[in-house]
Amino acid sequence: MAAPRFFDSIAQTSLEPPPVSRAMAAAHRRYWRFNVMLISVLMLIGFAVSFVVPLFARSLSSVRVAGFRLPFYVGAQGAILVYLLLIVIYIAAMTRADLRLRQAADADAVSDAASGTAKDTAKDAAR
Repeated sequence: MAAPRFFDSIAQTSLEPPPVSRAMAAAHRRYWRFNVMLISVLMLIGFAVSFVVPLFARSLSSVRVAGFRLPFYVGAQGAILVYLLLIVIYIAAMTRADLRLRQAADADAVSDAASGTAKDTAKDAAR
């Protein structure tokens, strides 16, 4: 049994994504696996700053940062600085991941164009 095909009756086109090469499919899998892993790690760090540090506030009160007790510092400004740092890390990491995906797409387009040119040459030779 064939998979159902979805059709947009207004635009008169198929709603299925265009076929991609194996190399591009692998590049997309790597990209999304990296994205999910990065988000998971950054969310775990955010959770630790938001909930774990306050849970141990009494035992961490002897630690001082910039002259303030650590729980006060984290509550007053440290947590906000950590959240901003997490955002910057996410932006930088995803910019690099986007660049890698774009390079993979460009390499795939070049290989498709080269194989398309070879096919055209073979067709011309057959004539």
